[in-house]
Amino acid sequence: MSTDQVIILAVLSATVAMFLWGRWRHDMVALGALLACVLTGLVPADAAFAGFGHPAVVTVASVLVLSQGLQASGAVDALSRRVLPAAAGPTVSIAALTGLAAVLSAFMNNVGALALLMPVALQIAQRQGMPPGKVLMPLSFGSILGGMTTLIGTPPNLIVSGFRATQGGGGFAMFDFTPVGLGVAAVGIVFIALLGHRLVPARKRAGAEEFETSAYLTEARVPEKAKAVGMTLRAVEQVLDESDAQVVGLIRNEVRMVAPNPVRRVRAGDILVIEAEPKALTSALTALDLKLEEAVPPPAAPADDATGASDPKDEAADKPKTSAADEVALMELAVLPNSALVGRSATDIRLRTRFGINLLAISRQGRRTMARLRTARIQSGDVLLMQGVPETVSDFAAQYGCVPLAARALRLPDRRQALLAGGIMAAAVAGAAFGLLPASISFAAGVLAAMALRVMPPRRVYEAVDWPVIVLLAALIPVAGAMATTGAADVIARLLLEGVARSNAVIALAVIMVVTMTLSDFMNNAATAAVMCPIAIGAAAGLGASADPFLMAVAVGASCAFLTPIGHQNNTLILGPGGFHFGDYWPLGLPLEIIVLAAAVPTILVVWPL
Repeated sequence: MSTDQVIILAVLSATVAMFLWGRWRHDMVALGALLACVLTGLVPADAAFAGFGHPAVVTVASVLVLSQGLQASGAVDALSRRVLPAAAGPTVSIAALTGLAAVLSAFMNNVGALALLMPVALQIAQRQGMPPGKVLMPLSFGSILGGMTTLIGTPPNLIVSGFRATQGGGGFAMFDFTPVGLGVAAVGIVFIALLGHRLVPARKRAGAEEFETSAYLTEARVPEKAKAVGMTLRAVEQVLDESDAQVVGLIRNEVRMVAPNPVRRVRAGDILVIEAEPKALTSALTALDLKLEEAVPPPAAPADDATGASDPKDEAADKPKTSAADEVALMELAVLPNSALVGRSATDIRLRTRFGINLLAISRQGRRTMARLRTARIQSGDVLLMQGVPETVSDFAAQYGCVPLAARALRLPDRRQALLAGGIMAAAVAGAAFGLLPASISFAAGVLAAMALRVMPPRRVYEAVDWPVIVLLAALIPVAGAMATTGAADVIARLLLEGVARSNAVIALAVIMVVTMTLSDFMNNAATAAVMCPIAIGAAAGLGASADPFLMAVAVGASCAFLTPIGHQNNTLILGPGGFHFGDYWPLGLPLEIIVLAAAVPTILVVWPL
């Protein structure tokens, strides 16, 4: 091997290892790989960022924006209410839900489709008396399967199309993926509905029903000479930290304040609403000389000063957070993979002082924790139990990328906006499907129309784009190009052909798909497609076969991340709500991948002959 081939293979190996390690975010790893190629001379400096102008990257960003427009307009909510059966058995309900997820994922972002249908899935699980995971995992897998049916269904398809274009034959058209993708998705969904959902481990997560306030929220009165008198709430909470407890409310003059400002000072006669495990409650009360409210006759509400008025500074500080008790509600929020909360704590975002919301508990992989919640680093897939005014919590969820899990009162969709959103998406798809415009231009025009018609407010457009994925794609495209230009892809392809496939084209096709599936289970699917496309093209050239079936095998394999919670964002999102552990995915995922392989290889050979 040449020096350049050794270098690019070393960079590729290090990149895959970093993806698998998971310590750095995938866009950081991809950018590091790109810079390594530039510094070693494998990628010209003036072409390092050409990937940001690649049609696949532009198309992915545009589709994300149009998908958000469909969600925001209420079009998908209206569709789900009409399509899903109100009363049916588990098999029919799961089949309908999974099928709807697949249809939506063919034309919008997979994570968006899953997020919209998760509350519906939880309702179905409750109605059927099933653990939530028994419905959530089929829903996640169905949305992943649906993505492989069209050009815009998932980023790997766009990447595969881009690599085909570099071979001089033009990229794949909008529905070139449909014959293979639709057949594979249909077989997969039938398997999931009839048998697959029974293979999902039955897990119970720490849901809202296990966070009953009567068991864990306690009102404690501050006696006249208690240690807590004169302390700020922040200082009180520092003491309570030793007992793994926290203050979630304050009652003064019969007025209940939710998430009171930490600078407010405690006064004799105040009632602190404390969240604590039963076994830790005694030490929490003893540390501050507090008395359980039930054990002390409630005295008359003391005046804060001679005039009976409270401290105006305190009242001003807490005004946005004050609410009557009957306005307060508990809501569960699932943290999306790309949520702005990931890696941050309630303290970091000043949850209480900025939003007037209490974080009562975190459920992570089905386990519930209350210890030092304010400083706990939130992870994707976590379920957060929030306490606050429902409208405030809902606004917070929308702003920070969370999905409400409880039965939600869906807003009545704006019919005009919903029709406009659907029409714009349909026009963009038609423009690309009939060859009137390149896909990137057609969908970019759709974004402009959505902005002009206010279907997608201009200030929200950039929030709808998954920027880590965009950077990942743009950075890896030149790296994948370096694999081809140095001949490293041909070297890997030759090893696979001679060592495994024995120069048999059908076996080589299956090997390419299996390797792609395996990588996709442990690293980002877009990154997997970018790595495997040059190898697939090299394998086809070595066999003297068409590159199309091999590229189609990469597209299918990259969309089949069913074995782990880290292979696809959808799997990560259901981790907390389903109460799953890392190893809970393979009982359904492994047979599903085998079925996909068995269905895809012959279908590819028929539709895209060697």
